[in-house]
Amino acid sequence: MARRVNREAIVVLGWGRAILMQLAHPLVAAGVGAHSGFDAGALAYVRRMRSTISAMLSLTFGTDTQVRETAERINAIHRRVHGELARPVGPYEAGTRYDATDPALLAWVHATLVDSQLRTYVLFVGPLTPDEEDRYCAEAADVGPRLGVPSGLLPLTRDGLDLYLREMQRTGRLAVGDEAVRLATALLALPGGPWSAPARWLGRLTTVGLLPPALREAYGFGWRDEDHRRLAATARALRTARRLVPPLLREWPAARRPPRSRPAGASLTR
Repeated sequence: MARRVNREAIVVLGWGRAILMQLAHPLVAAGVGAHSGFDAGALAYVRRMRSTISAMLSLTFGTDTQVRETAERINAIHRRVHGELARPVGPYEAGTRYDATDPALLAWVHATLVDSQLRTYVLFVGPLTPDEEDRYCAEAADVGPRLGVPSGLLPLTRDGLDLYLREMQRTGRLAVGDEAVRLATALLALPGGPWSAPARWLGRLTTVGLLPPALREAYGFGWRDEDHRRLAATARALRTARRLVPPLLREWPAARRPPRSRPAGASLTR
């Protein structure tokens, strides 16, 4: 299931939504803002996206050696990302420490990505059965221990994933602060001139439209019935167009590699 979902290039449209959900955790936002060069300009944006896509493809379709080397590179990056909040955000006081190797933060990043991949696939590609979504969650969790997440911490089913996401919001561990808003603005301002306007429009529509309503409101995004209808119509058009495009053009080249005995899953990291 990880190969089936992640092979579709259009699923990257869900990454913006995943990132904004991640940034709604103040400790994640602080780490990204201080260490990622997230808003360092168009060239940095392209390099970051290429690196992120490469990591996802390696973890999903790579050999065991490639999976291990990719996980080691990600872990090395995470070990350099630590610090403390400069100002209070939500329930987190100024001076609260953050560390990108914290299993709880890694679990949050993982869950937002898995949820976003599934939702984007269903929206732009086609429906999945409950069993297929459960299998995707279980396969995605396989990579957890390689990335510092202890076994048993990541949701293995769709119901478990939904429960975890609801609990993160219900218990007040999320709070959209100034840093998250700043980074969200940079994310939605894709590089390029008029030629990239359609991509910016589609990226914003998908990112904002798929956000949980409470987080959408916390970021200050407006969303009207007209926007919902526009997203639904766009999704229908893209699903139709996809059926006319050969796999060679709509799937990542890495997806043509033969599968490993145990897929590494869907997890990726920034």
